[in-house]
Amino acid sequence: MFTRLIRLTAFALLCMASQAQALTADEAKAIAVGESDARVEALNKAVATADDKTAAFLQALSDDAVKVAGDKVFVVKDGKGTDPVSGVEVVVPATAEDVVNNNRMRGELDSALAALKLFSKDEKTRIAAIKQLQSDADESKLPLLEKAFAAEQNLQIKEQLGLVRAAALLGSTDKARRLQAATLLAGSAQANTKTLLLERIKVESEPDVKAALQKSLRQVDGALAWGDRLGAIFSGISLGSILLLVALGLAITYGLMGVINMAHGELMMIGAYATYVVQVLFQKYLPAAFDWYLLAAVPVAFLASALMGAALERGVIRFLYGRPLETLLATWGISLMLMQLVRTLFGAQNVGVENPSWMSGGVQVLGNLSLPYNRLVIVGFAVFVLLAVAWLIGRTRLGLFVRGVTQNRPIASCMGVNTARIDTYAFALGSGIAGLAGCALSQVGNVGPDLGQGYIVDSFMVVVLGGVGQLAGTVYAAMGLGVLNKFLEGWAGAVLAKIAVLVFIIIFIQKRPQGIFAMKGRSAEA
Repeated sequence: MFTRLIRLTAFALLCMASQAQALTADEAKAIAVGESDARVEALNKAVATADDKTAAFLQALSDDAVKVAGDKVFVVKDGKGTDPVSGVEVVVPATAEDVVNNNRMRGELDSALAALKLFSKDEKTRIAAIKQLQSDADESKLPLLEKAFAAEQNLQIKEQLGLVRAAALLGSTDKARRLQAATLLAGSAQANTKTLLLERIKVESEPDVKAALQKSLRQVDGALAWGDRLGAIFSGISLGSILLLVALGLAITYGLMGVINMAHGELMMIGAYATYVVQVLFQKYLPAAFDWYLLAAVPVAFLASALMGAALERGVIRFLYGRPLETLLATWGISLMLMQLVRTLFGAQNVGVENPSWMSGGVQVLGNLSLPYNRLVIVGFAVFVLLAVAWLIGRTRLGLFVRGVTQNRPIASCMGVNTARIDTYAFALGSGIAGLAGCALSQVGNVGPDLGQGYIVDSFMVVVLGGVGQLAGTVYAAMGLGVLNKFLEGWAGAVLAKIAVLVFIIIFIQKRPQGIFAMKGRSAEA
């Protein structure tokens, strides 16, 4: 008996919570016809107890699909008229006139429709509605906001909805409600909350409410400042991971082999275009598996750049070892040839490479801090490539031969190592890593013939600053320059930040020519 009573009580409460007033003909006319103030008042009353027919009528108003003839209001869609109250198809008189909505009314309609979407079963729809209401919430929507707040089960969405509710309370005529709103908004870390508080402080007449608002504003400013700092750190790590990917290949070709490869950026460009080609092939032949094209593009980008690097080493570089100035000039000329080849094959315009669906969107950490998935994936990818290169150089037979040839070529040759083949393998490895960098860069920007030109100087600076031939130094230099550059950008702007970083590197190299990590042993003495 007790269990049955609980069930009946729950059912009654559910019925009361879901009770909604049906749209009436007088309400429809009041919303559609009259002065803006009267229409807005009627709209807010209808929204407070809206049902499905009310929502459909408001959507029709927003879509300019409502006509009026005398005391009758009609919804017209696809040439057919419908009574908004009964939903029955009716004949629209020839004298019916379109309902005209000014900008204010359109804004109120959008806000009302967003408020009604708070009860959607789809979480994404509710989140979008909350974002729209953050700047449009007012006291008239409080009943609907309170009802949605009580019904919301998702704790994160409920927290966001609570901030919208507090913003609506902020405009209340009741002093106690405004004080409550000031307390609630203190926990927000969103820029539009700061705007709301500033606007309310200007018109607030009660000293104690104004003091509470100013206290909340200071707390919001502090939260926003932390969001900006953390955002700058993440942006710096993201930039540093890209610089690390670009510089890792150069650390092998320049740091270990002593070759100044000015075509390194173009090898990276080849990897980016290889990713674009794989994307096009998946779109054409495997559209159902498009979300996984990037997994196929990674090895393709590596192989395309590695094969081009091997051909470059066997055809040109092997004749120029020990002559750095000539390798610089030769590889610079090759870079121009590669750029022109790409222009001939793909055109001079940039091509777009799409992110897979699992790399779209981001993680909302704070109100003003979102971490995009594509950047997070690139950071993880850079760590993976770094560990793979460190394992290859430090733990494999190929790595042993590369280190042996680098440290003492004649002795390595006497020990039976085919130094010419090792040179080709090492150069192909560095070039392949450049291709991986191009694959990663294609996920954060457009791909074009000039893609590599924007990173070649920065990558050389990373290798020189970290210490020639030192992978650990490359990591420290890439991350350090990335974070430093982003912090300076926020303080002095992008151009001055670049100049300041360059001056810092020049001064550092003057004081410590060997870079962060100096080479040790016979290679350093040589």
